[in-house]
Amino acid sequence: MNVSLTPELEIMIQNKVRSGLYNNQSEVVREALRLLAEQDKIRSSHIDRMQAALVQGLVQADRGELVDGPGAVAKLRKGLKKRARKGG
Repeated sequence: MNVSLTPELEIMIQNKVRSGLYNNQSEVVREALRLLAEQDKIRSSHIDRMQAALVQGLVQADRGELVDGPGAVAKLRKGLKKRARKGG
């Protein structure tokens, strides 16, 4: 496989090899791709959790379990004050 890189990326790869952290350019690229795959997994997990929370919220809304804006703000403030008293 042949990949074209910008001069900035080539310099970044060369600097990583020169630092001694990697033996060659291929190791740098493999590590970058491994990190990209890990980041994609994390992003997918976040999306899954957000979708589940959205579905849960829609189900609660269908049951009439809603909180108006001022009520939600009051609930958040109460929770924050409680956390502040506990120290974190």
